[in-house]
Amino acid sequence: MADRYTQLGAALLRVSLGFSFFAYGYFLKYQTFTPAGTAQYFTSIGYPAFLAYLVIAAEVKYCLALIFGVATRVVALGLIPLMIGATLQHVGNGWVFSANGGGWSYPALWTVLLVVQALLGSGRFAVGSLLKQRLGPIAA
Repeated sequence: MADRYTQLGAALLRVSLGFSFFAYGYFLKYQTFTPAGTAQYFTSIGYPAFLAYLVIAAEVKYCLALIFGVATRVVALGLIPLMIGATLQHVGNGWVFSANGGGWSYPALWTVLLVVQALLGSGRFAVGSLLKQRLGPIAA
């Protein structure tokens, strides 16, 4: 029974992370701030402008992989540097994310959740798991 709950937990975490990355990548950075505005913000905080476009692309592209459970471990590990960058950006604002400029607690939590997802993998309830069963390890 514990294995079933672990599999369900992995799926719930994976889908939640996927939808959260979509919300931040598409709705916030792409639609609200626009890619150019996001790039301008990145330069204002000392990051290169091109990095903003890579972050938007990663968050929007990889959210689908998380939601469907395709290459989940690789995707989760690949998103960790983004969240470390976000954490470092907010560290000077204090711990609580509701602080002026946003604190570091929320992006740090995302970082930990991505580590947990990488450890758990996709779980049984994932397209990636179905492909692996049908096509072998090359599909995972």
